[in-house]
Amino acid sequence: MNQNNATEIQKTWWKESVIYQIYPRSFCDSNGDGIGDIQGIISKLDHLQELGVNIVWLSPIYASPNDDNGYDISDYYGIMQEFGTIEDFDQMLAEMKKRNLKLMMDLVVNHSSDEHQWFQESRKSKDNPYRDFYFWRKGENGNSPSNWRSFFSGSAWQYDPTTEEYYLHLFTKKQPDLNWENEKLRQEIYKMMRFWLDKGISGFRMDVIPFISKHLDFPPAYLDNFDKTMKEIYANGPRIHEFLQEMNREVLSKYDITTVGEGAGISVHQGIEYVSSDKKELHTIFHFDHMGLDRNPKNHMDGIGTYKLSAFKKIFTDWHQALGSKGWNSLFLSNHDFPRMVSRFGNDQEYRIESAKSLATVLFTLRGTPYIYQGDEIGMVNYPFQNIEDFRDVQVLNAYKEALEEQQDMEKFLDSQRRFTRDHARTPMQWDESENAGFTGGKAWIGIHPNYLEVNVKKSRQDRDSVMNYYKKLINLRKQNLTLVYGDYEIFYEDSEQIYCYLRSMNEDKLLIINNISSHTADFELPKHLQESGKELLLSNYEVSVAQSIKTLVLRPYEVRIYRLQ
Repeated sequence: MNQNNATEIQKTWWKESVIYQIYPRSFCDSNGDGIGDIQGIISKLDHLQELGVNIVWLSPIYASPNDDNGYDISDYYGIMQEFGTIEDFDQMLAEMKKRNLKLMMDLVVNHSSDEHQWFQESRKSKDNPYRDFYFWRKGENGNSPSNWRSFFSGSAWQYDPTTEEYYLHLFTKKQPDLNWENEKLRQEIYKMMRFWLDKGISGFRMDVIPFISKHLDFPPAYLDNFDKTMKEIYANGPRIHEFLQEMNREVLSKYDITTVGEGAGISVHQGIEYVSSDKKELHTIFHFDHMGLDRNPKNHMDGIGTYKLSAFKKIFTDWHQALGSKGWNSLFLSNHDFPRMVSRFGNDQEYRIESAKSLATVLFTLRGTPYIYQGDEIGMVNYPFQNIEDFRDVQVLNAYKEALEEQQDMEKFLDSQRRFTRDHARTPMQWDESENAGFTGGKAWIGIHPNYLEVNVKKSRQDRDSVMNYYKKLINLRKQNLTLVYGDYEIFYEDSEQIYCYLRSMNEDKLLIINNISSHTADFELPKHLQESGKELLLSNYEVSVAQSIKTLVLRPYEVRIYRLQ
């Protein structure tokens, strides 16, 4: 399956970049309060430079009461007190520039905090000038205005006795949804975006951006299928492209920056509408098709626990084809909202190192911009959560209360959370073998994985065969071979549940990626039309005899090989 369009793709810096996501609360704590902060980030910038990344995506650092770890913003111009000051931010940006690192900030504008001045004004009276910055509606016969459900359990409508009306919140009740129908609100958001861009940041990652346009009749949600509700009711509203084109016209197009939208609810067929170079909206989106493979589509808090590699490959292939030469993909297998990628898609027990390298290879050798989530470069794994007291995520804590009220099987509930909680990604970065993994001199805000004595940056740096050193090689390989960035893609073994094999080609350059993404050996035979080519081994994660023929192979568990065909 080949799509020969590499020569038609417009080349640009953000397509050739590697992006590293920092979750500030858990990255590095400089003052011993157990919470990561901006000075902690500054102290670790050399690590990012050493890795070879180009862009840092920073999860929210704005002023926030922290109901949802910073995704509830009370002041878009301020810095969260726990993280530091605006002067700290300016220093961080300057230090990044010294290291040729660009900064991408989180843009959270589907909702604000209920402690934001806009909402404080909005709730005062029905004729307040800020009333229409949010969605206020009367109830229906003593019930909420519609049956919409929050991502974080319960109704998406909260009654407010001050004006005897309900406000909409797709997330926690302290995160009221902003009303993008209001032009004054949109102009306030654009003004705020310009403030940060004028400081010198290089782009935005846009939180749940497909949700900013609402169906104003608030049609009934599918209570038995949350996935369907998200795609058909919450996302892709009637004015979404109008809003994004206006944002691009008024703000984004004026700067040499990059944008990525969190694409919850966007299908493979809709993706190009958001990222086509003709449309002038966003550069890329995060689609979540592969992130739902082991989830129960009817209940996003539950999972089926396994995934099929054939389905995983089909998703990446389908998106490659759908985006073509006019769109661009974001490549990720984990972030702050998902379990650790090695625990989820690999084997975090006997093949932790091999599977971490195998999965990283997927990220860096497909067409798109790759994202590293903090800790993935050392092969961090899921935390061994035991009791509800171990969790910090509001999503889990709200669901726990609801499960208790509904008298669910609580052990079954906890078992599901132990596998799928967002908290897995939020345990502190493991820097060295000192107390608290070198993250803090105090007591960390959330548990530190007990394996930090073995899995940490310091140890990884010293081990030639570490996951981290493999990441460095992959990043360097991608930078030295633009075929891995822009090249065409031809997949083999599409139905295999073990092997992910594909050819990346541009002009006369051909790179073959052979990847056994399984815990068992796999028989491999080189496709016949490639057998006459000469082969140069560029990278592998096992010792390989360079002289070995690759016409037929028995691939070891999670074995990767990258060849240049001549």
